[in-house]
Amino acid sequence: MSPRLLDRVRSAARLRHYSRRTEAAYVAWIRRYIFFYGKRHPAQLGAAEVTRFLSSLAVEGRVAASTQNQALGALLFLYRDVLELDLPWLDGVVRARRPDRLPVVLTREEVAAVLRPLTGVPRLMASLLYGSGLRLLECCRLRIQDIDFARNQIVVRAGKGDKDRVTMLPAVLKAVRTQHQRDLHQGAGWVELPTALARKYPNAGREWVWKGVSRDAGVP
Repeated sequence: MSPRLLDRVRSAARLRHYSRRTEAAYVAWIRRYIFFYGKRHPAQLGAAEVTRFLSSLAVEGRVAASTQNQALGALLFLYRDVLELDLPWLDGVVRARRPDRLPVVLTREEVAAVLRPLTGVPRLMASLLYGSGLRLLECCRLRIQDIDFARNQIVVRAGKGDKDRVTMLPAVLKAVRTQHQRDLHQGAGWVELPTALARKYPNAGREWVWKGVSRDAGVP
């Protein structure tokens, strides 16, 4: 197995702005697929081999439907976007069945019991995850400029599928600027900026709007 193939997978994923978790998952599945066939190059394999591999996950591995779908997505990405090869429709794949489950929903009292022992940033993040429906990485990347305090809304930038969406901001979690001002007076308060903005706007890393909510903003 040539390591350059996996490097091409990583480059293609980053070119399409996939999340690092998706990139890591795809690389892991492609590596597993290659080892499944004794380190043969995927270009030497085709739909029949993909079908056999995915079917083995369901029949022998007994994986969940979501796990098999992730493996299928990784292999389709490999062939279509990296190797630029089209696969016939995979009708022969034995699909893992997704069982019907009732969602587990905590009561307000149970949520309060979970949040009560938390303090500082962990409490802020947990409250945002619960109150706004943010994913973990979305919460970690959230910046002050993405919050509309007047409307109690949060704009999630480049979320799942590289799509933007709007969700609610819990009123009790409106961030304050006190900690930010204190950090600036102490010579801190800098944050990492996305893409090439740090070169274009050298001082933007100290501005309030670029602060990460879970890392830099004051906690009520």
